[in-house]
Amino acid sequence: MSEQPVAVRLAEEVAAIARDDLPAPVLERALDLLRDYLGVALGGAAEESTVALRNGLATLHAGGRATVLGAADRLSAPHAALANGAAAHALEMDDTHQGGSIHLGATVFSAALAAAELADARGDTVLRAAVGGYEVAARLAMALRPAAHYGRGFHPTGTCGVFGAAAATALVFGLDRDGIAAALGIAGSQAAGSMEFLANGAWTKRLHPGWAALAGLHAAALARAGFRAPATIIEGRSGFLHAYTDGADAALLRPSGGYELLRTSIKPHACCRYMQGPIDAALALRAAHRLDPSNVARIEIGMLAAGHPIVCEPVEAKRRPRSVVDAQFSLPFGVAVALVCGSASPSEFTGGWLTEPAVLELADRVTAVRDARLDAVFPRQWPSWVRVILRDGTVRESAVAHPRGDPENFPARAELDAKFETLARRALPVDRVAALASAIGGFSDASSVAPLLAAAALPR
Repeated sequence: MSEQPVAVRLAEEVAAIARDDLPAPVLERALDLLRDYLGVALGGAAEESTVALRNGLATLHAGGRATVLGAADRLSAPHAALANGAAAHALEMDDTHQGGSIHLGATVFSAALAAAELADARGDTVLRAAVGGYEVAARLAMALRPAAHYGRGFHPTGTCGVFGAAAATALVFGLDRDGIAAALGIAGSQAAGSMEFLANGAWTKRLHPGWAALAGLHAAALARAGFRAPATIIEGRSGFLHAYTDGADAALLRPSGGYELLRTSIKPHACCRYMQGPIDAALALRAAHRLDPSNVARIEIGMLAAGHPIVCEPVEAKRRPRSVVDAQFSLPFGVAVALVCGSASPSEFTGGWLTEPAVLELADRVTAVRDARLDAVFPRQWPSWVRVILRDGTVRESAVAHPRGDPENFPARAELDAKFETLARRALPVDRVAALASAIGGFSDASSVAPLLAAAALPR
């Protein structure tokens, strides 16, 4: 008897998540990640790229009744998922799965909430959908091997995210195993996302999670209508694993004895995940030794090989970012601005700091160092180290095994709340932020997503 297709096996697991009892810590973490998603989406709602996207959708007459977070616009459900996913990725503060090097919440929650608004689903249904969506997308990203997938020019948030969005939407729509498998099969023909945005700091990376969410909604809707799909979309001769990587490990698609949602980290800094640990270390040295950037002769940073081409190359361009996106993916700039300002929030990755002489002079002294010891534990861990050499020859060093926000170093409730409130206030008045926080607190038992979404949008 032949083995079940991978999509069917995954669909069985997703269907079980919908009906079985889940451990309380899993649902609690899902709620934490929902809160983080809403904060980063609201924080990015007014970014120039997000506004341009919504204006483009208006040109296409994509209007409807679905909620757009942090805005008065209303769009069709798929287009609302697109807009919300792009907004959630704009500040580079959305969550990241360690093993898959993939942003999950911006895609999965954008799709699940849009589907839940259509179906008037319960809060618990959305949280379970997130658990299933995170599981599918994260395992696919791990199976592709992040470094190999990046090496082919793909962005896993877009390519694997569409499968997670399809799984989550299918669960909200109440599809059975075969329907979920069909949704995954349809999703595979929509998997896209190019890393070429790095060439000129383009906005296309911000499009990826939103487009994956939109595609996932279409995949689940078509599956529900009986649209046929290949069952072997993942492992087949022309399937996902063969087409999108040179280093697939199909064994990573099987259950690992836990939930991938619990292996997902939250970002404290407004930049690429590969820069989080080095910035943590730089800020720790700044605080411990009261470092004066003008006294720094050079800075050496131990960098993971998988992140090197993303945030370190070409070094001349990374030391002189020309746009916010460039800065978000520049290790020299990120470390330099953190040492100068004592923070790496969205404010430090704006136009003014891109031309600040003190930051640029320090960025010229930042050098990335390849370290096989770091690579030996990647992607289970994302470690780094920073060595600051002062002009008088003094050396200050700090190593980070688990950056802030990692599952092993997860933020306390106060820090989660502070991040959410700070970002949400970029789009909403204080009273509406408070109403949204209250809706999140009761979301697990909510009979509808309507109150939460009403609090998260501006009145028309």
